[in-house]
Amino acid sequence: MQPNWFDEIPVGITVCDTKGVIISMNDRAALIFKKFGGRELIGKDMLECHPEDAQKKILELLETKKSHAYTVEINGIKTLLYQSPWYEDGNFLGFVEFILTLPDQMAQLNEIRWVK
Repeated sequence: MQPNWFDEIPVGITVCDTKGVIISMNDRAALIFKKFGGRELIGKDMLECHPEDAQKKILELLETKKSHAYTVEINGIKTLLYQSPWYEDGNFLGFVEFILTLPDQMAQLNEIRWVK
C-alpha cells in the first residue's frame, strides 16, 4: 500500500524493477501515460514503450545504475524527467522516474544555506 502523498503529489512517479518492468505508478503518471494505457502499463516492459534510441538508454541505465535527467518542451510546457536508481538495504531494485512540470521562470540559486 502506497502512502497518500504518492498519489496526491503533482509529480508523475513511475517505478520499474531491475529488468525494466513497470511495477508501480502514481495517479499523475497514470494520467501522463493515459493514451498509452495508464495503469495498464504496470507489468509491462518499459522497452516496449520506447523507441530504439530510448531503449538503448534504458538498458544503459539499468546496467550502470546511474541517474539520468533531461528536459523536454511539449506544446509550450517545459518538463523535467529525472530517472534515479532505487535501492533497498543496499540492493539495486530498479529505477524511479519523476516527471515534473517546470514553471516558465525558475530561480537559479548559487548555493543553499541550510539551517544549522
